[in-house]
Amino acid sequence: MSTVLPAPSREANTLALSAGPAPTRPVRGAAAPAVPAPAAAARARRDPFVDGVRAVGILLVVALHWLMVEATWDGETLVVGNALAHGGAWLLTWLQPLPLLFFAAGAAARYDLDRHPGEPGWRFAGVRLLRMARPVAVFVGVWALLVAALPWLGVPTTAVDRVARIVPQPLWFLGVQIGLLALTPLLLRALRRWGAARVLVVAAALPVVVDLLRFSDEVGLPGAPNVLLVWAVPYLGGLVYAARRLAAPEDVAARDLVPERTALTLLALGGFAATVLLLAVGPYPRSLIGMPGDALSNLAPPTAPVVGFAVAQVAAALLVRDAVARWAARSRLVRWAGSRSMGLYLWHLTAMFAVSGVVLLGVGEVLPEPWTWDWWATRASYLGAAGVVLAGLVVASRAAERLLPRRARVSA
Repeated sequence: MSTVLPAPSREANTLALSAGPAPTRPVRGAAAPAVPAPAAAARARRDPFVDGVRAVGILLVVALHWLMVEATWDGETLVVGNALAHGGAWLLTWLQPLPLLFFAAGAAARYDLDRHPGEPGWRFAGVRLLRMARPVAVFVGVWALLVAALPWLGVPTTAVDRVARIVPQPLWFLGVQIGLLALTPLLLRALRRWGAARVLVVAAALPVVVDLLRFSDEVGLPGAPNVLLVWAVPYLGGLVYAARRLAAPEDVAARDLVPERTALTLLALGGFAATVLLLAVGPYPRSLIGMPGDALSNLAPPTAPVVGFAVAQVAAALLVRDAVARWAARSRLVRWAGSRSMGLYLWHLTAMFAVSGVVLLGVGEVLPEPWTWDWWATRASYLGAAGVVLAGLVVASRAAERLLPRRARVSA
């Protein structure tokens, strides 16, 4: 499991405000001041709920990946396993936060597009790709140097090659995100024409159709289309959420056929039930990520059960929206993680392997067997060391980004 969501620019994530500016005393004989439109007022500040969802998602990605580490070194071969494959630890894979991150990406894109109406899809995606390019360029450049320098410094080439194949894997998220960003204007037109309910139902059904054909003896369609189709479902949820926040409250209430909390509760329960049912009757493994020894992964490519899981996770998050928004609005952790989300995502696997490599190759010790007493006893020191290394990598990468030429400001 891997993902990242780069933190958007300050203007990318706004909160709809129903109140106008503070009332002023009217001047006799002067025209009454105009009341700002809801869309204009909406641009006043960030949406703390989306900030909180993004921060929680990024930190969960880091935590789960750090819990997964299982590696052995026999002097010639570095074997990397997955600690969550032991016993009942697979249940932790149900905490994977990818749907929340794609939901946050959709909401941020809708807020951003509101500030740049009429921007073509290719331009909308391209400008945001340039925002990601600088940190990714630093990451790729540093690892190109490490691949050349580490063997020269005495690190076995086989170990370097094994790690160098793993650390770039989270970059798949960028391709999916750019594809969804480019499709955002088209998706918004579909939502306006056919309504959120119809579009979301069709979007959720398409990955199921792909899986039916994929596992069919007659057709055998590859599962690659689901890489975009599955993650389009929570992304569309983010678009719908932000559109509702930008609209006038009375307009939203007038269109609702079912009270919002009732609808969200039904979606959360229905999505969870659909996930469990598909896992029980289909060819899918019970883990929601890829596990060693499984013939099939639920993430590479994503499968139909992930759609049900995404619906349940996003609906559950929206049910506690007000509490999350209040916490996020005053949380230093959210502000800290939000401004560093891209760096945390890009470098957290590097930090994990740096600490494990020092233990295995530098000190010559063996990593504890997952979930044993020794494993638990070393978690605090391991996580603390990985956190210090990650913080240093993020600071250093941000300094390196400032040395790269900046793109020219693009007017939209």
